Order: sequence, then structure tokens, then C-alpha cells
Amino acid sequence: MAVIRWEPVRELHSLQQEMNRLFGSFLETPNSGGSSAGRQWIPAMDLVEREDHFVLRADLPGVREDDVKIELEDTVLTVSGERRTEREDHREGYHRIERATGTFRRSLTLPEGVDAGAITASFETGVLEITIPKPQQRQPQRVQINLGTPESPEIEGESVNDGHQVGAAA
Repeated sequence: MAVIRWEPVRELHSLQQEMNRLFGSFLETPNSGGSSAGRQWIPAMDLVEREDHFVLRADLPGVREDDVKIELEDTVLTVSGERRTEREDHREGYHRIERATGTFRRSLTLPEGVDAGAITASFETGVLEITIPKPQQRQPQRVQINLGTPESPEIEGESVNDGHQVGAAA
């Protein structure tokens, strides 16, 4: 009987390979023939906070501007679109596509009070940049406190004016 040394790193690598195989087959659609067509693609996004606005940048290489849609519903900003396959390699006995293609949809919740009309977007060299102004901070309002007697107080349905009763029967 041979003694085999247990190596946890090798076990983790084997587990990772099995998980990649499992999820790789799960994410492929039945009609894709093993390719990545129809799969959901998730682009990388950065959200940076500046002094008076937020900047959202999304890496969208190979995506045309016409294939990107930006929507704002209530406080949820959604960026969606599709990266299409331009060229597929079909040769003797194999079909290979390594670049991820397909649809994507990313959403993020904005703070209350963002002015939707002030949101701007630009698309240049495969990078989508959305500028979102920060909502204006509500300033506390000061309430004036009047000291002394009010000018015309109400006493049980009758008004008092310069010591004379008004509205009472004589």
C-alpha cells in the first residue's frame, strides 16, 4: 500500500477546476453549441465620488454606442446593451470563440434627490462615462419663535380686541 501525501493546495485547485467546469456548462445556452453566444456578459465598472458629482465608468470594448442603453427609473440607474460577435473561427472540426459576447445589464441605486435631467453620458474608445450630480443637501430651516402675547388670541370662540368683547350679546 502506497502512502500519498495530502496537499491542500492541489485539492483546492482540483475543486476550482470542477467548479469552473460546472458553471461553464451551466451558463452556456443549449442552442449555443458550446460557444459563448447568448451568455450574459458583465462589464467592469468603476464608481468614483468627486466633490459635487459621481462618475461611473464602464469598460465596453467592442460595443457600439448604438448598442448601449442608459435608463433611470426612480433612483435606479441601469446600463444595458449587447456586445456582438463580429468574427467566428470555423475550421476543420472545431469552433472556437474566446472573447465573451452577449447581453449585459448593470444597475445601481442613486441617492434620493438626484436631478435626472442633469445626468450626462459620453462614450469614447470603448469606455462609457456617466456623470451624475450629487443631490443638494437640505439646509435646516430656522423657525422664528415669537415671545410675548399674540396680536389677536382666540378665547373659546370669541375674539378679544382692545379690552372690548366682540361677538357677545349686550
